[in-house]
Amino acid sequence: MPRLNKALNIEDLRKVARRKLPPPLFNYIDGGADDEINVRGNTTAFEAVRLVPEYLLDVQDVDLATEVLGRRISMPLFLSPTGMTRMFHHEGERAVARAAAAAGTYYALSTVSSTSIEDVAAVGDGPRCFQIYVMKDRGLLREFIQRCKAARYDAMLLTVDVPVAGYRERELRYGLTLPPNPSFASLAAFALRPQWVYHFLTHEPLQLANVVHKIEQGSKKKTTLMKYIADQFDATVSWDDMEWMASEWGGPFAVKGILSPADARRAVDSGATAVMVSNHGGRQLDGALSAFGALAPIADEVGGECDIICDGGIRRGTHVLKALACGATACSFGRPYLYGLAAGGEAGVSRVLDLMRAELERDMALLGCRSIGEIGPRHVSPA
Repeated sequence: MPRLNKALNIEDLRKVARRKLPPPLFNYIDGGADDEINVRGNTTAFEAVRLVPEYLLDVQDVDLATEVLGRRISMPLFLSPTGMTRMFHHEGERAVARAAAAAGTYYALSTVSSTSIEDVAAVGDGPRCFQIYVMKDRGLLREFIQRCKAARYDAMLLTVDVPVAGYRERELRYGLTLPPNPSFASLAAFALRPQWVYHFLTHEPLQLANVVHKIEQGSKKKTTLMKYIADQFDATVSWDDMEWMASEWGGPFAVKGILSPADARRAVDSGATAVMVSNHGGRQLDGALSAFGALAPIADEVGGECDIICDGGIRRGTHVLKALACGATACSFGRPYLYGLAAGGEAGVSRVLDLMRAELERDMALLGCRSIGEIGPRHVSPA
């Protein structure tokens, strides 16, 4: 696709996605909670440190491979879970999973995905993990674990930062619903994107594929995301529940949404093999620490005892290198690959991953490192 080849960075793909998506859907990807301080701050936080390169080293061959969540992946970056991905392109989660597998890195499937656990597993044998939201119907929790075992998922991620929904004003302003509803009131917003409307009308109905057999809301019954969270997510989840989940799963298990060193310690002591340092992409508690801002203290607390994944604000290869230097095992991101998906389906996601891989290889060489293991605290300095 010529337009994708002209995209030189994530922002270029964001602009294409904005042109292709109906405004309610683009603003769902792009927006966050309250004043969106954290949406912006997750990326600008990386400006707090500068890289310190070392020269006259042989960097002809750079190896980006690393191990995280029990699998060797081709680069220290993977794809975070995002809900209802078929809203942004009719190929949805299948396209993302194929692109991730081709790139040799993880794809994390969301509880509230629009493609099922089994259908994503059928795409191929690439590294994959499943992200759990604990629903009020606790029977679903055991079911998720058993289904993922049967489908041979590699790891589980428990998201802990959504006891209630953040106040996401763009979703309210643009009238986003689950499933999307090109109603008379929002007709103009959708009519300007006829290609999206065509695919919406000619492909299988959008639904929350992993829970539709038990929960009609969000699939057969229209709702807003904020109401869905209020009605279906269990706000009573405890560390005892997390410990049971990790034990029941019995494999690599990450807790996603950690910003506190104390919570990181509690997660490891309760059986987690990884912590994902994240503020949910700025969609929950606005004004909280950025993922990168929280990273170093958490690495000081549990570094060496578990994998540490920096999730939030990654837009450049240099962001990944700064996170690795500050104690991360790997990084993950969500919005960038959704921009790519909206811009060009599977090819758009692959373009995002290709751009990030090229940046990482170039930036590693410029930093003076041939492998991920060589990156350390000496490579960063306060700005």
